[in-house]
Amino acid sequence: MEQFSIDKLCVGYGDSRIGGRPENQDSFGRMATNRGFLILVCDGMGGGPGGKTASTMAVREIMKGLEEADKNLANREVLANAITRANMAIYQKGVEVPQLKGMGSTVVAVLLGQTCATIAHVGDSRVYQVRKGVKVFRTFDHSMVFEMVKQKIITEEQARLSAQSNIITRALGIKPDVEVEIDERPYERGDRFLLCSDGIHGTMPETELVKLISGAKPALAVMLDNLVTKVDMMGREKGGGHDNLTA
Repeated sequence: MEQFSIDKLCVGYGDSRIGGRPENQDSFGRMATNRGFLILVCDGMGGGPGGKTASTMAVREIMKGLEEADKNLANREVLANAITRANMAIYQKGVEVPQLKGMGSTVVAVLLGQTCATIAHVGDSRVYQVRKGVKVFRTFDHSMVFEMVKQKIITEEQARLSAQSNIITRALGIKPDVEVEIDERPYERGDRFLLCSDGIHGTMPETELVKLISGAKPALAVMLDNLVTKVDMMGREKGGGHDNLTA
């Protein structure tokens, strides 16, 4: 587990585990910038080395995009541009290297400024914002089953349990262009933001997940460790083979 913080703004922890897979294709990153604190979770996909390559490239390119951004641009533009840059880099790499063709990655990113959080996502990794035990915001998956949820064909719980839950409709690196969804969220002292891959949120009903990350006790680091360990154990009890898990 890694701890990160920025003076008087936030404190956080990150944990990423292999689950029951041969390789951990999730990546996460964090970086202090002159715009606030950036946190990223990327879930790679693609055969062979592709998934890990894509998620690692996504984290690296988005961070570079923040570092090199025009200081006159708003945070939402900077974050969208950085993710667009990562998309093109992954796509081009897949074109240049045959064994990486078709690789891609999801991304969720939070740029935590002094007054609000700028949240960007592509794919089915998620951001939750929790306040005093209540979910006040959550990104909406770019996936086939969540399109059905939007159309009120199935419920979110049915979507979670569907055999098609892992079919996503947007990802970095699949096409030269990508549509990045951006939200800006005010926050209050004590709010919590959870960024996680679907290896975390796909394992339990959302009410249970929110409860696990909402309590006043134990300490935040212990709470995150308990969450990731619980998900890992659930996967092993079902025979292993479960997804990578990052939060």
